[in-house]
Amino acid sequence: MTHFFKRHIRRALFGVLGVTLIAGGLSACGHHRDHLWGANVTQEQFAEKRDRLVDRAASKLDLNAEQKKLLATVGDKLFEQRKAVMGQTTDPRAELQLLIAGPKFDTAKAQALITEKTTMMQAKSPETLAALAAFYDSLNPAQQQKVRDLMEGRHGWFHRG
Repeated sequence: MTHFFKRHIRRALFGVLGVTLIAGGLSACGHHRDHLWGANVTQEQFAEKRDRLVDRAASKLDLNAEQKKLLATVGDKLFEQRKAVMGQTTDPRAELQLLIAGPKFDTAKAQALITEKTTMMQAKSPETLAALAAFYDSLNPAQQQKVRDLMEGRHGWFHRG
């Protein structure tokens, strides 16, 4: 009888630990510095952030006006894709909470959610990739090398400069 309780207590503790880690991870991911990338970001807020990022990239890569325009188009396509994947929800966390609201994890609803999101990604990806290809192809070889170097971390792409 005591073996039965020890086994179930151990399982319960590991279950609680797992749920706590998942919930903590989700809540940690949900809190961003300025909340500008949250689910409810407006087109205007995104445009502001996009313009700052384009200006920063333009200064690092010495982009001309046409290249800046193509990079802004990449940003717009990424925003469209993100909005499509987000769907009509204003609270994506609520969708995840519904999966664990009952006594058992709702596997069918989780699979439907994943299928919906991946379908949207596949539908919007060609446009986004075309915009990214147009931008990259517009760069001269020296700029392309700078992009490769920045992506490898040689010049501190993610550091403020």
